[in-house]
Amino acid sequence: MAISGPEQPLVGVLYDESRRHWGEPARPRPVRIHLWEPDAPPAGPAPPAVVSHGTGGSGGDMEWLVRPLREAGLRVLTLDHHGNDSVDGYEPEGFPPVWERPWDVSFALDTLARKRQLGPVGAAGFSLGTHTAVALAGARLDTDLPWAVLSGAAPLPDIPEFPGVLEAYRKKYPDDLSVRRAIDGAGADLSDARVRAVFQVAPGVGGFVTPGSLAAIRVPGGIRWGGADTVNPYEADTRPYVQRIPTASGRCAGAHVRHDDFPAPEPADPAVRHRVGGEAAVFCARHLR
Repeated sequence: MAISGPEQPLVGVLYDESRRHWGEPARPRPVRIHLWEPDAPPAGPAPPAVVSHGTGGSGGDMEWLVRPLREAGLRVLTLDHHGNDSVDGYEPEGFPPVWERPWDVSFALDTLARKRQLGPVGAAGFSLGTHTAVALAGARLDTDLPWAVLSGAAPLPDIPEFPGVLEAYRKKYPDDLSVRRAIDGAGADLSDARVRAVFQVAPGVGGFVTPGSLAAIRVPGGIRWGGADTVNPYEADTRPYVQRIPTASGRCAGAHVRHDDFPAPEPADPAVRHRVGGEAAVFCARHLR
């Protein structure tokens, strides 16, 4: 690992030998981590929080959510999800198979736990990263839906970061049997008992999650969304989480808030993500302590 300054995270790459690199199958799956220490270390051990980036992003881009968590005294871990991160480039398997992401988090937590006791963990995410977080609390995909999308029976929403991703996926997995094998584990229980609080910003994939798994979630959940979000619309992507998770509390961050107002380098209203980041920090600190 290497560190470049007091305001920069400790960065390193872990290798999950149980899974393969999608671009180079002979290599193990890389999991790059960014480890951010709290601004002011608390009297006791700093509670850990993990943050999952959105589609085509990077853990290093999540500073807008990381900073308030650090200011609240939390030790923050962000990850680059292989095949879906802007640092190493994209692979078709990095997009539809969202169930690989929670495994990244648990693998990273297992690695860190061998060095120090972690205690209760908070999980937060933006956009696609919200599914990573809530899957760690027990949300499970409806396996019929990934199959329908990857087999061409159901449409896949446009993915600006990877136009033609479905065609590229089917080129690598040209027949139904290979697709079935590729989505093996899509509906698995990916919950991690260490995760004790979940915070979702601009949630995604809500329509692909089974209602029963959401109803069974028992860890506290916080949800924020933009009223003008057309990327992850409320009805399709957010309402399932808000209405079906019994422990969740959520509210709109503003009627005119768009999806990109959270990660944009120069958002139309910087106060929105500052406010939502602060709410995430208060939520996680309260439930982890």
